[in-house]
Amino acid sequence: MGVLVGFLRVGILGSQFQSESKAFALFIRWRILHLRKNYRHWKLHSMDLDLQELGFKFLAPMTSICAITLKSLQTFGEVSRHELMLGNTFRADKGSQPPTKEVPPQEFNRRVLEGFQVTPLWHQGCIHDDGRTNFAETVKSARWEYSTRPVYGWGNVGSKQNSTAGWLAAFPVFEPHWQICMAGGLSTGWIEWDGERFEFQDAPSYSEKNWGGAFPRKWFWVQCNVFEGATGEVALTAGGGLRQLPVLDSFENAAMIGIHYDGILYEFVPWNGVVSWEISQWGYWYFAAENQTHMVELKATTKYPGTTLRAPTSEAGLAPACKDTCFGELTLQLWERRYDGTKGKMILDVTSDMAALEVGGGPWFNTWKAKTATPELLRRTLNVPVDVDGLFGFVPFFKPPGL
Repeated sequence: MGVLVGFLRVGILGSQFQSESKAFALFIRWRILHLRKNYRHWKLHSMDLDLQELGFKFLAPMTSICAITLKSLQTFGEVSRHELMLGNTFRADKGSQPPTKEVPPQEFNRRVLEGFQVTPLWHQGCIHDDGRTNFAETVKSARWEYSTRPVYGWGNVGSKQNSTAGWLAAFPVFEPHWQICMAGGLSTGWIEWDGERFEFQDAPSYSEKNWGGAFPRKWFWVQCNVFEGATGEVALTAGGGLRQLPVLDSFENAAMIGIHYDGILYEFVPWNGVVSWEISQWGYWYFAAENQTHMVELKATTKYPGTTLRAPTSEAGLAPACKDTCFGELTLQLWERRYDGTKGKMILDVTSDMAALEVGGGPWFNTWKAKTATPELLRRTLNVPVDVDGLFGFVPFFKPPGL
């Protein structure tokens, strides 16, 4: 059965070209899957606080829409210091004041002719193409309203949730920072794409956020939470990149794989094992990883050309720098690991034809083959059980933004 697939990226990027202060970006990526269509997805970008520039992009095969305003009427929320809430009014109704906080859906529709409001549980908005997207075909308008019920965060169900990039992500050590907020959820509502409405109920969904100066030098990403061959909910996220080391003018390979199944997170990260990969310039993604207790392999391919997207870069701000598709064919296998390092009991053997696949940055001159190699000191540091929330509970003002 087909699905309508969606992405939403929300965030802020402070341009380093506007001042000497360090650039800052925060992006939220949201994916929804609708059980009627299988060929459309959408994404939002927000950038450049100094110009109050907000970009919004909806995607479909060979189709993209981007609406940007240099002088937005009103932005609220600012993706607040510790909570996700962002809204913007591009065009208010005549005689109405733009909202300065989240408002009920009916009030938003009455006061805002073009704009959006986004929280972890509610998404609403309307945008129109302004003709600035010159690298892809466009549609004229998009509207949406939907709510989301989280199922998986990033950790075992019923337990304290984990930091995707380790507790050091709470501090400006490695950039960009990455946190998967909702590995799996269920969304209900509608999306109107160029006048055609798609309604959905309990559609599988996903969200993550990135913050820092820019995306990595180059990167790759795979996400899927619709599978065949398993009983119960399965959610997969895998990704990695070439990221800059703090202070040092050098880069390292970093990658991870996370699988939620039957209420349990199976996590493969540099500080608990080894992750290796083989990623082509486009069309082929392969991962293998193991930790002390489990082993995993996944392979994804696509025959589709993908859609070019804007992404935050350190050199050019928000620029066409990555390519996505939602037409990925994916196989995922997960095993218990025997004491001798061989594969034991198989836990998962599933497939999907609805995987989201991405490559970005560069240069991508050829296939990228590598594996994680975390220095022993850093590995031990990341394995120290640090409770960041508890640490800053006594001095909340000093809690780093984004947490």
